[in-house]
Amino acid sequence: MRFAAIDVGSNAVRLLLSRVDITGVSPVFESISMMRMPIRLGDDAFVHGHISEEKVDQLVKTMIAFRYLLDAYEPIDFMACATSALREAQNTDDIVRRIKNETGIELDVISGRKEARIIYSNHVEKIIANDTSSIYLHIDVGGGSTELILFDRSKVLAYRSFNIGAIRMIEGLVPKEEWNNMKKWVKSVTGEYSPGSSVGSGGNINKVFSLANAKEGTPLSYDDIKKVYDHLKAHTLEERVVKLGLKPDRADVIIPASKIYLSVMRWGNVEKIYVLQLGLADGIIHVLYERHKDHYV
Repeated sequence: MRFAAIDVGSNAVRLLLSRVDITGVSPVFESISMMRMPIRLGDDAFVHGHISEEKVDQLVKTMIAFRYLLDAYEPIDFMACATSALREAQNTDDIVRRIKNETGIELDVISGRKEARIIYSNHVEKIIANDTSSIYLHIDVGGGSTELILFDRSKVLAYRSFNIGAIRMIEGLVPKEEWNNMKKWVKSVTGEYSPGSSVGSGGNINKVFSLANAKEGTPLSYDDIKKVYDHLKAHTLEERVVKLGLKPDRADVIIPASKIYLSVMRWGNVEKIYVLQLGLADGIIHVLYERHKDHYV
C-alpha cells in the first residue's frame, strides 16, 4: 500500500513517499523517500502577516515538482496539510486556490488541534513499548507553533497547541502571555497526571539527539539537551554552520526550539525525552492507512 504526505510547514515544505507492508501480523510503515525544501514561510507570515509573491512562487514551483513525483509514485491516496504559517497569512485563500489551479493538489490548512491529533496518529505508544512509564508528554516544536499531547498507552488525556515556535521566537513575536499560558497548562496537566517520560518530535530535537551522540532507542536527559543547547549558544551562527556542520536553515532555529523543549520538560518535571524521527507527514500516512486498510486487509 503506497501513500504520500505533503507537510507545508513554517520552516520547510516536505513530501514523504511511504509504503505500508500488510503481509505480516501487523502493518509495517516504511519511508521510501523524503524531500525537503526550506522555503521558510513563517518569516513572512509571522512578521508581515502575508506570504510574499516571491515565496508564493517558490511554494507553487515546489508543489508542481511534488505533483510530478506523486504521479510517478502512484500512491493509493495522499494528503497535503499546511500548518501555522498559512493559518495566519492574510493571503492564504489565494495561495490555496493557486496551488489547486496549477497542480490539482488540495491543500488543507489545519488547526493546531488537528495538527496535534495527526501527530498522535503515529502511535508513539508502540514505539516506546520498552519504557516503564505509563503516561507521557509528547512535545512537537515547529517554526510557528508547539503541539503538546498528554497520553497514556491507550488514549489522549489532554492536548493543546500554542503559537510558540522557533521562527516566532527569533522574530520576537511570542507574547509573554502566550508563554505563560503554555507554562500554566503544562504545570496543570502534569500536576494532575505526573508523566514519567516525554516524547519529542521535529527536526530540531532530532538534530539535538544527533549532536548529543545518543544511541538509537535511548532517551535524552534534560541535562543532555542543556549541554547541547549551551554548546550551540557558545558559537556564532556562522560557526554553527561552518564548524558544527548545521544547515543554514537549522543553525538559527535550533536554539529557540531547544529552549522550548527544555522549558516544557522543566515545567512538567520530566527528566527524559524519547526522540522520534516522526512528525506530521508520518502521521498523515497513518491517517491515510486507517482510511483505506479495510479495502486491503
